[in-house]
Amino acid sequence: MGARGKEKLPGEFRKSQNWIGKSLKEAVFVPPVHQEVNSLMSDLEKLIHSEKMEPAIFIPHLIKIAMVHYQFETIHPFLDGNGRIGRLLITLYLVDKEILKKPILYLSDFFERNRRDYYDNLTEVRTHNDIKKWVTFFLNGIIETSKKGVDTFDKLLKLRDKIELQELVKLGRKQEDARKLINQLYKSPLLTINDAAKFLKVHNSTANRLITDLEKLGILREYTGNKRNRIFIFDEYIGLFYS
Repeated sequence: MGARGKEKLPGEFRKSQNWIGKSLKEAVFVPPVHQEVNSLMSDLEKLIHSEKMEPAIFIPHLIKIAMVHYQFETIHPFLDGNGRIGRLLITLYLVDKEILKKPILYLSDFFERNRRDYYDNLTEVRTHNDIKKWVTFFLNGIIETSKKGVDTFDKLLKLRDKIELQELVKLGRKQEDARKLINQLYKSPLLTINDAAKFLKVHNSTANRLITDLEKLGILREYTGNKRNRIFIFDEYIGLFYS
C-alpha cells in the first residue's frame, strides 16, 4: 500500500512550482520559484539559529518564531505538508529554546478557527509589509492557546481527584487495579478487554469485570455497539480537549 503524498517528494525540497489555490491561474498565493528554495531555506535556518538580528538587535523568541513561521509558509518549500510542518516548527522551536519543557503548545486549533484571519494576516505581510499585524495575531494565538491549555490541565486535575477520591473508592479491593488502568488511560484513552488484561497481567474475565465496574461508574463507555471486539473509551477525559 502506498503512503499519502509519496509522489510529492516527501522529505525533499520541491523541484517544481507550487501554489495555494485550485490552479496556478486562480492561485491566491504563488511561492518563490523552486530554484530559490535552497538559498531561502538556508537563510531561514540562519535566522532560526541566530541569537541577534542585524544591527545586533535581540528579538524575543515569540516574535522571532512568528517571523520564522511566516517566512516558512511564504517559501512553501515542500510540495505537500507545508502547513503541518510550519505549525510543528513553532512547537519544536519553543522546546529547543526551553520556553516549553514539553511539546504541549499547539496553535493548529487557533489557526483553523481563525483561518481567514490567518491567511489574511500572512498576505498583509507580503502585500503591505505589515509584519506588526501578523505578529500581533500570532501572539494573540499564543495567549489564547496557553490559557486554554492551563484551563484544560486544571480540569484534568479535578477529573483525576473526582475519579480517585469519589468513584474508585466504591470498588473496594479492585481499587488498585482500577487506578493502574485509569493511569494508563490518561496515556491512551481507548482500550479493549485484551489490552486491559495484558496491562494488568490478569485473565480476560477479570479485566472484563473491572471494565464493567468502570462502565457502571460512568468512567468508561463502550462505543462500537458490538458484542465482540468491543472498544471502550475514557469519555470525560477526551472531552476535556474538545470543550
